[in-house]
Amino acid sequence: MEPADKEEKTTHVIGDRSTSDVVVRLRTQEGRDDWLYCHSEILTKNCKYFADRLSENWPTCQILDSRHCVDVYCQELDFDYHVNLIRLLYVSIDGSVDDLWHGVRNALGVLQVAVELGCPQIVTACVNYLEAVTWEETEEEEILKLVPRMGIQAEPILARLQPVSQSALTNIFVSAIRFATSSPPPEMNDLKSSAQEQLEYMLTEDDDDAPLLTADDNIRHEVKECVNRLFSRFNNSLIALFCDSAESLSKAGNIQLFLSYMNDLSWVCQILSKLEIMREFVEYWFDASEKIVKVVGQGSSAKEVTEIKLRAIEVTSKVLEAIGYGTVILPTVKRLHVLKLWLPFVRVTKPLIDSAIMNGQDGMVLKMDGELWQSLESTFVSIILALPSADQAEILTEWLENECIRYPDLTEAFEVWCYRSKVAKRRLSLLGDDHAMTNSI
Repeated sequence: MEPADKEEKTTHVIGDRSTSDVVVRLRTQEGRDDWLYCHSEILTKNCKYFADRLSENWPTCQILDSRHCVDVYCQELDFDYHVNLIRLLYVSIDGSVDDLWHGVRNALGVLQVAVELGCPQIVTACVNYLEAVTWEETEEEEILKLVPRMGIQAEPILARLQPVSQSALTNIFVSAIRFATSSPPPEMNDLKSSAQEQLEYMLTEDDDDAPLLTADDNIRHEVKECVNRLFSRFNNSLIALFCDSAESLSKAGNIQLFLSYMNDLSWVCQILSKLEIMREFVEYWFDASEKIVKVVGQGSSAKEVTEIKLRAIEVTSKVLEAIGYGTVILPTVKRLHVLKLWLPFVRVTKPLIDSAIMNGQDGMVLKMDGELWQSLESTFVSIILALPSADQAEILTEWLENECIRYPDLTEAFEVWCYRSKVAKRRLSLLGDDHAMTNSI
């Protein structure tokens, strides 16, 4: 706006009855009726509604106290926004003053009125303000409810809420997965945890929304590469602890590093499960299990070592679940091996973890899935029941003779084994008779 315009606007003041030539009556259904003494020159210049009402073509223009009178009807909730808009008509809105709006909610209310009354300059100023400032959550919901009804002129406000392209999603996902599987300095752990949470959120289907990202082969390949690099670092640490007697998991530096790797591997399982690419992880964990059990099992009962054991069981639970429910197919010999390795470890470790949590050992606060033990028990039963009956008998015998018989509770597997064993000869004899009849035909 030109300087001359600014000077022209400042010659009139809203409410000045000595120079006013029009009364704006703001009226509500509740009976409120406020008079604003205004100037037609100001009102008509930047507001289409007043320009129309004060034109010679408007047949119902009223005369009140030797002044033109214009009625404006509004809801009680919007009353103050109408007053603010009329006051803004007297202000030079050229971008040189930013503190006219008194917050998002007021600017949104004024914008609504400006759109309804046809005040393009104020609409533009409101849009520029709302597009630039931050919003509270409740303000964002209000904006989503109101702005889409205001047409193309208000669209810039919604720019931050628009869906992004698949390529943009892929780029940010790749950057985040690389950071989330890295080993940054300890002071960046909070940032790393946040990245992990958001990556999992991006891939999770909610009640109302599909996953943010649709994974393709390129994304799966990138995730596998990141996981392989994580495995490599974990494996180097594992080998050093396994082979060098001078190294000990109880040393502070080793504990923190190993715990960090375990936390990352536990989180990675969630991502791989969502992307349906657990096979390589399962095979790696199978190959490393003996070393992991030895290294973790030799640790002390210190808080951090107990947490490492818990994280190892969490990862193993996810691996066994993939095996037990057919997500990843392993031959019998491997299934039996992993069962014989981790079943005793879990059996011995659970009481230690339970005791540490119950007694508040060293102020320990262990974060764990409340359904971990029940889920793991069910998985053990599923894997056992898929083994040859002789292998089942071996495992169940060891379980019945063990003092830690209470967990895992393999009663279901025992009952199924007993039933199958009792009817096995009859079942197989019937199968043999059917086979003989088929051959004779």
